[in-house]
Amino acid sequence: MASGFAAFEDGGAKGGEFKEDLNRILLCPECKEDPPHLVEEYSSGDMVCASCGLVLDRIIDTRSEWRTFSGDDNGNDDPSRVGDAPNLMIDGDQLQTTIAFDGKGARNLAHLQNKINQDKGTKVLLQAYRDIQALTDSINAGTQVANTAKHIFKMVEDNKAMKGKSQEAIVAGCIFIACRQTNVPRTFREIYSLTNVTKKEIGRVFKQLEAFLQKMGGEDKVANATGYSQQYQSTGSTRADQLTVRYCSDLRFLNPVRVESVTRRLIEGAKEVSDLAGRSPLSVAAACIYMAAHLCGEPRNTKQVAKVTNVSDGTVKTAYRYLYAARDTVLTKEAFPEDMFADILANADKVPAN
Repeated sequence: MASGFAAFEDGGAKGGEFKEDLNRILLCPECKEDPPHLVEEYSSGDMVCASCGLVLDRIIDTRSEWRTFSGDDNGNDDPSRVGDAPNLMIDGDQLQTTIAFDGKGARNLAHLQNKINQDKGTKVLLQAYRDIQALTDSINAGTQVANTAKHIFKMVEDNKAMKGKSQEAIVAGCIFIACRQTNVPRTFREIYSLTNVTKKEIGRVFKQLEAFLQKMGGEDKVANATGYSQQYQSTGSTRADQLTVRYCSDLRFLNPVRVESVTRRLIEGAKEVSDLAGRSPLSVAAACIYMAAHLCGEPRNTKQVAKVTNVSDGTVKTAYRYLYAARDTVLTKEAFPEDMFADILANADKVPAN
């Protein structure tokens, strides 16, 4: 073994395929240690004997080239060889060069470059995206809601729709529709509390946005690339059962899944109660959660329920009064599984009358 190692069989001349020979290993000709004590130095590209320091072979660095040195740099710079992925929500190739604030006149040069690279439309989009992200984070709506709201806003901006409306009202409307489209509904009152826009103005913007999206059909060049639905689906008002998961979680029940299940069945039975037909979904959800909490042995008072559902204490008591009066219609054996109905009957006498 003149070179000190052989990694593969020489089968190329005979037309055979190369196969690794595990019986032939790389040995240091100076130390002749077996097994050898070798070190791969990727910085220099050498295979080195750790005992005597003899360079035995050249190696190729197969590690990822997407490296960053920001953790080792006191200046918190990031001299990686790749940049961020392009943002499909922003027009342009986004491959502009950033000029550092070093040297004479560098600040003026950077200012001129920013004016050239970022037009007024891009600045409006970026500001709207920042507002949407901050507002959705404040209500814990999730990334999907934020991205959907940004997508809707870009469609409005590209088509120059909603002229004369404030950007804050358009952002609120986009978030409200995005919550419904992604099946994480928020009440109109929750969206209104995020902004300084009046309820009437947000309501107008919401109706105009729905009409615009239905007309557009949800189709544009960004939809295909981002994976959003290309067809806008009009949704009705938020239902009481859509709010139960979040409210039961906020009330911190020991078994929120069970309380939620009982609440949903109570809401389904409450549809037959005529006195609750005209009440808001918030009131119905609050009353059903209040009753379900007592039926599951984890009672909560009306003030606790009212605080979580964002309604008044009197509203919860009024809606619950109608629900309690129709308890024989709501608490039926057909509406609950057999094992669940047995536990409910055991706690039915603990449910307060008002």
